[in-house]
Amino acid sequence: MTWISWLLFAITETALCLTPGPAVLFVLSYALAHGGRRSLYASAGILAGNAFYFLLSALGLGAVLLASHRVFTGITYAGAAYLIYLGVQTFRGAGLAVAGEQVALPEAGWRALTRGFALQAANPKALVFFAALLPQFISPQSPVAPQVAVLGATSVVIEFFVLAGYGYLAGRAARVARQPRFVVATNRASGALLVAAGAGLALASER
Repeated sequence: MTWISWLLFAITETALCLTPGPAVLFVLSYALAHGGRRSLYASAGILAGNAFYFLLSALGLGAVLLASHRVFTGITYAGAAYLIYLGVQTFRGAGLAVAGEQVALPEAGWRALTRGFALQAANPKALVFFAALLPQFISPQSPVAPQVAVLGATSVVIEFFVLAGYGYLAGRAARVARQPRFVVATNRASGALLVAAGAGLALASER
């Protein structure tokens, strides 16, 4: 892999991360409800999903999964349905909703991690990127595994800072949003973001 290839990958990855998609909307909704610091759990789940796809790409399984339209569509719709369900629950005051000044329970972070992983694992944009676009930055004349490892580390670092930045900004707003008079609006905003993320997944699978 040349430095030019690596730089092009870093630029492409940064542009994709900055684009508001299901992952960003999920982190924003969690940070809005529970604060920027706890949204790092949601970001960790997204990054774990990316690591999973890097592993699939290294093993050559990503292209196989992408080629199976029925499996691909089923996973995508399952993830979209779950996010929409979670968004509706949050909109109604359950799910990821926050009540007044209460502090989120410790296990809520682990739930955010698993939900983030499930979201990214069902994200068609992530699947297409890792199965179709990633090979464009890999030199076939060199060992594949080290190159995938370098690109994987680069992707995780870039997306961590992007998602953490989104979470921090939403967390600052959450200090006001968690006040009793704004709780209902906060939960509805968080729920709407989750529903939008689910709808985005469903629409993307039809393209």
